[in-house]
Amino acid sequence: MSAATPTRRPGDEASGVPGAVADVAASAADEARGRSRGGGRRGGAPRTRYELPRGLHAAVQTGFFVVIGLVVLVPLVAIFAGTFQDGNQIIRRGLALDIDPSSLSLDNYVMLFTDSGLYFRWFVNSVVLTAVQVVLTLLVSSFVAYGFAMYEFRGKNFWFFTVLLLMTVPFEIMMLPLFVLVNDVGLADSYAVVVFPFLAASVTIFFFRQYFLGIPKELLEAGRVDGVTEFGIFFRIVLPIAKPAMAAMAILNGMVIWNNFLWPLLVLRSAEKFTLPIGLNTLLTPYGNNYELLIIGSFFSLLPVLVLFLLFQRFFVAGMTAGALKG
Repeated sequence: MSAATPTRRPGDEASGVPGAVADVAASAADEARGRSRGGGRRGGAPRTRYELPRGLHAAVQTGFFVVIGLVVLVPLVAIFAGTFQDGNQIIRRGLALDIDPSSLSLDNYVMLFTDSGLYFRWFVNSVVLTAVQVVLTLLVSSFVAYGFAMYEFRGKNFWFFTVLLLMTVPFEIMMLPLFVLVNDVGLADSYAVVVFPFLAASVTIFFFRQYFLGIPKELLEAGRVDGVTEFGIFFRIVLPIAKPAMAAMAILNGMVIWNNFLWPLLVLRSAEKFTLPIGLNTLLTPYGNNYELLIIGSFFSLLPVLVLFLLFQRFFVAGMTAGALKG
């Protein structure tokens, strides 16, 4: 079989193009057209990308989220089941899901509401401290971030770099000098020392600063033209726009503050002032452990965080996404 002869276009010779050059050019053009029709691969085979069928893709995605949900929910269900068991069962079997229904009782709930000692005092302490600290932290941190985002002043970059640097410093490094300072000024065993050292949270400042950079400065200028003061611009224009960011930071800070254990343990000395994590820890002693109250108390300690998330969940994703992308 003879090789295929490249097609010679009419007029090649007349235009002064040598026949060999025209043949080579025509052959190259034919090969290029063949590659384009064949998906860029030799032999004309189209380039394909394997994709799962739509039904299988949905099944895999659903299965993945089911597994993640089970990882999160199974421990919670085990704790809830443990609230209906006595201490001997918990010691013997642990927090297991395969429990005997006939052994379940409401005695732990009766004890919680009638003979739990200082439990509800600790619960109220944690609720009040968390609410106050979240509100003050959001207010102070957003105000500082507003200055970094909207104003120019000497040393601005240096101070913002300092904020970023503090994000990398573990609290354990600052804990000892802060504790010595608290004792020297006589603020130990007070709620103020639990709240005030952490009002200007570096992570929260950075998050708000990134969010505020996305707010058009024309809005602020329009407010100034209308005679609104700088504080009025912040409270009446900026903060309403930043509701998603405020909700996201309220949830994150609320969870951290609610579960804070080490710092309150160092500075609070009166049992009546303990927060819930410290109070629950006192139920574990060398002389005996009140597992019934510990389990049911731990379960009820999860409820405020769950309620906080349910209240602000519709703002949470929007706030986290906007704060991560803006700036």
